[in-house]
Amino acid sequence: METKQIWANLAVKDLERTTKFYTALGFKSNGNSKELTSFFFGDSNFVIHFFIREQLEKFMPEIADLSKGNEIIFSLSAKNKEEVDNWAEAVRKVGGTIFLEPTKYEQGYTFGFSDPDGHKFNVLYWPGM
Repeated sequence: METKQIWANLAVKDLERTTKFYTALGFKSNGNSKELTSFFFGDSNFVIHFFIREQLEKFMPEIADLSKGNEIIFSLSAKNKEEVDNWAEAVRKVGGTIFLEPTKYEQGYTFGFSDPDGHKFNVLYWPGM
């Protein structure tokens, strides 16, 4: 079997809030409808569809309760330490939750945040990556 592309489907409570959050962080829209808002992430244009919860539940009856745990953490690469710090400031400004302040990690530098629905991301600078 050959896979052409992989993308993620996540549940959200409020499409407008989600659209505003990711647009404010500079992500490129992949379109939207009354059921989802979608964005491209990174140079490879990884797609994340954010579905209203009720729509995704039709196909996935057990969606993680993000107040009690994690479903996944997405990692976003940064080109240097300053870019990690800039991401952290941007996330603060648009209402994201910082769960890991910018910090040194082995030879790299990282921070972690949650979007308004609790989906987790970390931004990582790793020399040579």
